[in-house]
Amino acid sequence: MEILDILIIGGGPIGLNCALEAQKNNLTHLIIEKGTIVNSLYHYPLYMRFFSTAEKLEIGGIPFISPAPKPGRQEALEYYQGIARQKQVNINLYEKALKVSKTGDLFKVETSKAIYKAKNVIISTGFYDIPNLMNIPGENLPKVKHYYTEPYPYAQQKMVIVGSSNSAVDAALETYRKGAEVTMIIRHSEISKNVKYWVKPDIENRIAEGSINAHFNSELVEITEHTVIFKDENGQINEIENDFVLALTGYIPDFDFLKNSGIDLQGDCLNPLHHQETMETNVPNLYLAGVVCGGKDTHQWFIENSRIHSEMIIKNILYKDK
Repeated sequence: MEILDILIIGGGPIGLNCALEAQKNNLTHLIIEKGTIVNSLYHYPLYMRFFSTAEKLEIGGIPFISPAPKPGRQEALEYYQGIARQKQVNINLYEKALKVSKTGDLFKVETSKAIYKAKNVIISTGFYDIPNLMNIPGENLPKVKHYYTEPYPYAQQKMVIVGSSNSAVDAALETYRKGAEVTMIIRHSEISKNVKYWVKPDIENRIAEGSINAHFNSELVEITEHTVIFKDENGQINEIENDFVLALTGYIPDFDFLKNSGIDLQGDCLNPLHHQETMETNVPNLYLAGVVCGGKDTHQWFIENSRIHSEMIIKNILYKDK
């Protein structure tokens, strides 16, 4: 069995960047990706636009050319998948990493298709696969969705959208403009400050004029087949008619996978323990890269500020090999 210098778990932008950095330094490597290339981006809303400008999304020193000030999902898919083709990145798709274990100086990585051995492992799995559940009655009903792709299925429907993040705000505006009757249930007293600055006035104006109903300092307590029940800011229980619920309450990393790999999780945010300058975890030669480093605080890391992780990791691996 071949012993790889590096096995990378996750074929998102940061995982790809790690592979490019390994390739540049003649290190044998393989990416294991459970879906398609940049799988999380593929599952983003169809018409999503990034907060970042194109140059901040670049990896491997390869220019990202976009005619728009803020590139969209399709442009990003073309860019990152194009890099994988052009650079002939060594990547296995539709193969899920199941377990990482270590014996002596070598890692064994078991996947849905094979077993690999490697001197170093980089986990760059992001956080988009596991919804942050509300844990309320009715959350498992078919009308409840934790992901939003496009507005057309919701035309002329009574929508409840839970949350006030970028995804919730985009869904509220887009479904409203396709004829849905939209009600937002928001735990906080205002729309999230992280909402894209060019979108925030739009949602606030739609709420102010009454086109979109919004209940602040409120929370959903139950979902039934034809209604939702929520508690408002005065503590009163309300029930309204409803066809669909978009519970866009955020997503979390696969903490069980991290923990089972031997990584210590710390504090209320379950931050994976790692060295800030090398990205090495408490398990020697097991590294983290990208947004997975932030634990529950998924707003801490983005493509633009975690691209550097790949250089930090490869630099540390090369230093150890001297």
